[in-house]
Amino acid sequence: MKIQALDIQMGDRIIAYCNNKMQICTVRQVLDPGQINITLSVSTSEHSRSSFSRVIRFQRDALVDLAS
Repeated sequence: MKIQALDIQMGDRIIAYCNNKMQICTVRQVLDPGQINITLSVSTSEHSRSSFSRVIRFQRDALVDLAS
């Protein structure tokens, strides 16, 4: 299922290019719902101790895949 980047919320699991590969990421925080880009803090694992936080950006009108 695809949603607009503008509609992404904390806790959503999305498929995004992170750590040089496409993978499932969990949105930890929406850092900047700016005018042009959406900035998200994501983790690449469900376990907070074994995951690293990354920052990814999408254009507001981009379509993003939700992980099922």
